[in-house]
Amino acid sequence: MTKQQLFGQIQKKRSFLCVGLDSSLDKIPKHLLKYENPILEFNKQLIDATKDLCVAYKPNTAFYECYGKKGWETLTETWKYIPQDIFSIADAKRGDIGNTSAMYAETFFNEKSSEMSFDSVTVAPYMGSDSVTPFLNFKDKWVILLALTSNSGHADFQLQEIGGDKLFEKVLKTSQQWATDEQMMYVVGATRGAAFADVRKLVPNHFLLVPGVGAQGGDLQEVCKYGLNSQCGLLINSSRGIIYAGSGEDFAEKAREEALKLQKEMEQILVNAKLL
Repeated sequence: MTKQQLFGQIQKKRSFLCVGLDSSLDKIPKHLLKYENPILEFNKQLIDATKDLCVAYKPNTAFYECYGKKGWETLTETWKYIPQDIFSIADAKRGDIGNTSAMYAETFFNEKSSEMSFDSVTVAPYMGSDSVTPFLNFKDKWVILLALTSNSGHADFQLQEIGGDKLFEKVLKTSQQWATDEQMMYVVGATRGAAFADVRKLVPNHFLLVPGVGAQGGDLQEVCKYGLNSQCGLLINSSRGIIYAGSGEDFAEKAREEALKLQKEMEQILVNAKLL
């Protein structure tokens, strides 16, 4: 999916919502345990209930890898079930030396070998350019680089100064030499709030994947105040706040209700910004 196609979906659906499929066997509604593959059934019903309200789905691969072979099958089948006009993110946070990264890229982008071809994958930049460029060798695929995250330990490294720049600023500056805003996005946590103003000074045109709205306490209005750009430029992720909104047989309806609340708020933000 190209950048223009993604923006087109945002305008069509009047939404920049990403639903995180962090699906755990011990948290899904108990009535689903009767299915042969409970997590897959959970994901399918969630997708059916929210696909007209969101522009992206983000399975966190750790929630699938932990179940071994069955988990990988679930991840593969989940990817296949995501409609093709919805941006798909493999939240894998990979990052290793070049030849290993090349294999990770094959894992998430080469459908012939892995039966999956996500639109994007999250990548850790710590090992530098040669660990990132193998993912960029795939046409129309995206790298979403970790920049400023929403976890409490982010300050241990990301805010440390190096030659006048904070480490996350160094990541933003250096990585722009590897790819343009047509193939690279950045993870910036919603709990960072006004820091989006500093991020936008360095990457005004890139899309940002923004976790932390909802259960982690991030404020959508504040993120948009500082982070919105002329093509929206934001994918706001909500995981637990949507997928675990209900625990009964009506869990999908409850998930839809929460997704709809966010979509309506996003629609008004887009209207106010004259992006619709």
